[in-house]
Amino acid sequence: MILRLSLHKSTCGRINAPTTRLLIQKQQIRALSSIDDPTFRTHSTAFADNTSSEYRSWQASQNIDIQRVTQTAMVHELTQQQTRSIEKVVPWFLNTMPAPYFRQVPESFRLDHIKAISAIKDANMDMHMNLKTHLPDGRQVLTFIRPGTMPGLLLNQIKELPFNQRSEEYMPLSRIQIYSAEDDSMSLNMFVYGEEAKHAQTDVSLTGSHILEYAQQVMDGTLPPHDEYGRPNPQPNNIFERENLIKHLEKCSESYILRSDPRRFLSQMELFEQVSGSDNISVSTEYSYLDENNDEHYWIDIAVANTLPHFALEQTTKLLFLHSFDVMRAHLDNVTDGENGTITLLRMLVTPVNGAKGDDATFNLLKQELKRCKWLNDSTMELVFEKHPWLGVRRGEIITAMCTIMHPIMSKQNAIAFSKGNILETVTKDRYINHAAAIADLFLKRFDPKGPLSDEELEKESKDLLSIIDNEVEDTSAQTLLTKMIDIVKHTLRTNIYMNNRYALGMRLDPKIMASEDEEPRDTPYGVIFAHGRRFDGYHTRFRDIARGGMRLVTPASPEQYALESAHQYDECYGLAFAQQLKNKDIPEGGSKAVVLIDSIGMSKIGKDFVMRKAVKAFTDTILDLIVDTEETRKEVVDYVGKKEVLYLGPDEQVIPEDINWVIKRAGQRGYDTPAAFMSSKPRAGINHKEYGVTSEGVNVYLDVALRHVLKIDPKKESFTIKITGGPDGDVAGNELKILAREYGDNAKVVGIADGTGCAEDPNGLDWDELLRLVHDNLPIDQFNPSKLGNGGAVHKVDTEEGVKARNSMHNRVQADAFIPAGGRPNTINIHNYKHFLNLDGSPSAPLIVEGANLFVTDEARQLLFEEAGVVIVKDSSANKCGVITSSYEICAAMLLSEEEFFDNKDQIVSEVLDKLHEYAEMEAELLFREFETYGGSLPQLSKVVSGAVNAATDALSVALESFSLEDKEKLLPLFRAHLPQTMADMSFDKVHERVPAQYITNAIASCLASKLVYKEGTKFVDTLPKEKLISVALRYVEAEHEIAVLKSALESTSMPEKEKESILRLLEAGGARTALGVF
Repeated sequence: MILRLSLHKSTCGRINAPTTRLLIQKQQIRALSSIDDPTFRTHSTAFADNTSSEYRSWQASQNIDIQRVTQTAMVHELTQQQTRSIEKVVPWFLNTMPAPYFRQVPESFRLDHIKAISAIKDANMDMHMNLKTHLPDGRQVLTFIRPGTMPGLLLNQIKELPFNQRSEEYMPLSRIQIYSAEDDSMSLNMFVYGEEAKHAQTDVSLTGSHILEYAQQVMDGTLPPHDEYGRPNPQPNNIFERENLIKHLEKCSESYILRSDPRRFLSQMELFEQVSGSDNISVSTEYSYLDENNDEHYWIDIAVANTLPHFALEQTTKLLFLHSFDVMRAHLDNVTDGENGTITLLRMLVTPVNGAKGDDATFNLLKQELKRCKWLNDSTMELVFEKHPWLGVRRGEIITAMCTIMHPIMSKQNAIAFSKGNILETVTKDRYINHAAAIADLFLKRFDPKGPLSDEELEKESKDLLSIIDNEVEDTSAQTLLTKMIDIVKHTLRTNIYMNNRYALGMRLDPKIMASEDEEPRDTPYGVIFAHGRRFDGYHTRFRDIARGGMRLVTPASPEQYALESAHQYDECYGLAFAQQLKNKDIPEGGSKAVVLIDSIGMSKIGKDFVMRKAVKAFTDTILDLIVDTEETRKEVVDYVGKKEVLYLGPDEQVIPEDINWVIKRAGQRGYDTPAAFMSSKPRAGINHKEYGVTSEGVNVYLDVALRHVLKIDPKKESFTIKITGGPDGDVAGNELKILAREYGDNAKVVGIADGTGCAEDPNGLDWDELLRLVHDNLPIDQFNPSKLGNGGAVHKVDTEEGVKARNSMHNRVQADAFIPAGGRPNTINIHNYKHFLNLDGSPSAPLIVEGANLFVTDEARQLLFEEAGVVIVKDSSANKCGVITSSYEICAAMLLSEEEFFDNKDQIVSEVLDKLHEYAEMEAELLFREFETYGGSLPQLSKVVSGAVNAATDALSVALESFSLEDKEKLLPLFRAHLPQTMADMSFDKVHERVPAQYITNAIASCLASKLVYKEGTKFVDTLPKEKLISVALRYVEAEHEIAVLKSALESTSMPEKEKESILRLLEAGGARTALGVF
């Protein structure tokens, strides 16, 4: 135990400083002699040395007997003085500390507290002391003793506690015990950090026997309605059955069991069960029947699932303080909840102060706010609990959410005036907060489930507000922001604001609201969802009604970077979703993306990870609030979208397997139609992209076709050179190396490869055995064995400046036939540095680029490399599209098959998926180079044209199919079946209508028809067709294909020269269907 004192001089006398230090050191030795603490050992050793061997001015230097007598006299005097002090302190302490303190605090701690208080009183100082105890099991106990019991004292202590989520030495807060002296002379608060060790031999039926016996009486009905203190006894509950109760006791720490009153334990168990397996909060309040002298004492019990105990304690204490409640006593305990983490149980004895009342209205409001504060952003809590408490939580959330939405829009007009901080500060100024509150009220009325505003009423009230703002708000910036807030209300189509157990505030927005007047016109997305919650803001943007795309987590390291990311968050989400839309041309789902910006600045690794996992839960649950069709959402969510929305997520940056499992499980709990499909890449039921190399399989198809068309190289027969960014341990690069070796053997010569650790180069080709060893062992390129290099070869590592330069320039310097960026930062080759890719004579270091990585080369650089050096580039949206196709097949499998069915047939299904990937990649690659050679232009631009043609045709066909009868749609269902892997279709397609949403089936038919037309007949054929005629042409095309198939079958059986037969068959395959249509 370490005793740290904040000493305050008493007005009663002056204590000599050396004497005070000596006295306190003596008390430390006595109070802490049984504690094994290194700091204490150091202090005690120093004390012993200083009093035994070193000369002191008050000692007689020549006579050892006089020295000994002097020391003995001083020790005797001090001992007598301490004894007198302890004789005074002990009776006072026993009489003034509350009875629960003596029941719940172990005797050894009570003795330490008495010794420490005696030392302070003996020194005539204020009661201000910190104690730190190291327990044998590694836990630490911090005890704070303070004079008085003024409101807010506990909150101030909590704010100063160590080991919070920002501390690298983070230890979880596992228990608190808060006590106030009955004469209000002091408070004594204990905080325990670290997990209490559980012993396998502990028999909870013995340690919890008092609880089990009490519970048995409850279940038997032998207890009276009220106990001896007038408190109501619990009602029988199945969870109190002995077997259930023992299971619960096994989750609890031994100290919690031993010091718990049985009645309290059972009531907290009921709260535990209410939130178990979730992220919810449950609250109960009760009059304190035991306090005879004050009828204004109340117990508040709270169960908070899966939270940081320190945060739960701080937020609860803050909320109580703001509602004018003083905390008299408190307990905190953590109980394990299996895979869901832990549940924090808080029990607080409070009393109203400063004229507050403990009535039903106050406690009902307190319960609501306690439930919300776990999920509230710091800016919202500051606004509604400190700056403008009259606002209320709902209005505060709406205001801070709208300020966040406005940031990426308004910052394009003036980044400084409309910074995120300035927007919030302006809107919440005293002069304008009433206007902001009125806009929040308008939002609440628009979506009030009991009577929402009609469009006409909304328009009228909006005009009235705009008129008031125009007359009363003189500041141009404030007027602009308040006007924009009204626009946000009008462009919100759904919200979960009235859902009681929501994790964040969610808003389904009309995407037009996100357009800025100061940007170039661009394609408008289909839908945008915005979520505003605890330490995060998230956007989900999609370009089709049914869409799929990854969710990435962005965690800036500094406030400056966070502000920059906030301004660009929506644009990043938009750009990624649009790129995904280009890729998703071959599948039923359109493109989407989710970007979640998380404030983890300054946090420890544990704290950051905790906040990220909570953000994933809150964001995805908010999306579910806005898209599931359940009794709860029908009752509480007012809908202006007018149709059911279907979307699917996938993992992206910083999303981990535990997130995926939680999201899928939660989707099932929330009533999503196909929960297993809601997020792809589930560990057991997914197709691991790296394990099966799905993206690289497609990249290599484009490489193969490009080598043949551009460089006139047959890679199966001729040698070619290649350079790659991305390491052997990476997904795309590592699998591409395996495929190159598998398909071409020694014909493929990898002359350079770079990753984060360095690069390896060899003009004669790096040794294949060594490269494949690195791939197999999941090792980066700096582990390449230099002895395997040929003449002129080298390995450069980034532990030297020269190595960094070599690594960073490898993709530019090394000469090769083709370059595959399969890893590396976006925009690596851009408009400012693209010339570095060229040789001194202006020729390219590689005439062909196949983009395995997203956005490695910017649009501007692509065009300039083509125009100035003739570099042919296969764009990322074509080259690496096979990853998204695989994820789409995962969605289909999740809808059509059970997890066991998929797992039992996984090898065959994956094999068929790989065949489909080759087919789709080859169809587009052949079309790209066919049109490139026919019409000219740059290949990246043609890639966009192909994607645009397929997507436009899909959208037009989807609209047309909506008017089809079920019978007519059924005739087209074989198109969807043919799209699926054979095994998947054979096992489940007869149940497709039961398991797959009707919208999805319609989109699947449309995308299959569209890709068939474009890949077979070309972009010009589809682009020239009027949209209203596209469906009729497509249907006739399908019929014509059937007729051609019949002709081909008949031709196969005819007797004629094989050469002529093959020519006719080839002509029928190439243009028979189009010829039959008579459309040219």
